[in-house]
Amino acid sequence: MPEVICTTVYQFPELSDAAKETARNWYRELGPHDDWWDAVYEDFERVCDILGILLKTTPVRLMGGGTRAKPCIWFSGFCSQGDGACFEGYWSHAKGGATRIRDYAPQDATLHSIADRLQAIQRRNFYQLAAEVSHRGRYYHEYTMSVDVTRDSPTWQSPTDDAEEIVTEALRDLARWLYRQLEAEYDHLTSDEAIEEGIIVNEYTFTEGGRRFG
Repeated sequence: MPEVICTTVYQFPELSDAAKETARNWYRELGPHDDWWDAVYEDFERVCDILGILLKTTPVRLMGGGTRAKPCIWFSGFCSQGDGACFEGYWSHAKGGATRIRDYAPQDATLHSIADRLQAIQRRNFYQLAAEVSHRGRYYHEYTMSVDVTRDSPTWQSPTDDAEEIVTEALRDLARWLYRQLEAEYDHLTSDEAIEEGIIVNEYTFTEGGRRFG
């Protein structure tokens, strides 16, 4: 015969501290929502535009049958050796980039340094430098980026001896910067404060011990 079992359920704020921790761990295991990195990618695309980087794209199939162009940005993280971020694109001189990046991110010394180094090496090469950035291998970090630096000189001058090293390291620093932004966003989304907000907004209920009920 069927039985009726009555269970008392609780909203998150009503739980004991130990039960709250159980509830948070359950929600945290679900992980952040799909494409949680979109806002970070959008910011990175804007930074690239200011610095003179045109990101390569790859077609991605949509559920409706069409496609969209996805920027070639990748990362892996955040707790394993070899984690990092990388990108593919084309770099050339961006007039006023050092000034514009300070307007866009006035407190970000790392971006200021990257822009200053790129501008300085362009100046020494009469603003004729360009570079192609390509990804190599199956991992995703700054050292999987291959940077090919060229100079578009009407007199066939080669890039200065330091050009390739400076451009490569600046672009790899940009990949490191991107990884730190992604890591910070992930840490925020998985923090106790964000977890609790998600639980409360979704009105989940729990048993006395903190197990999900409804």
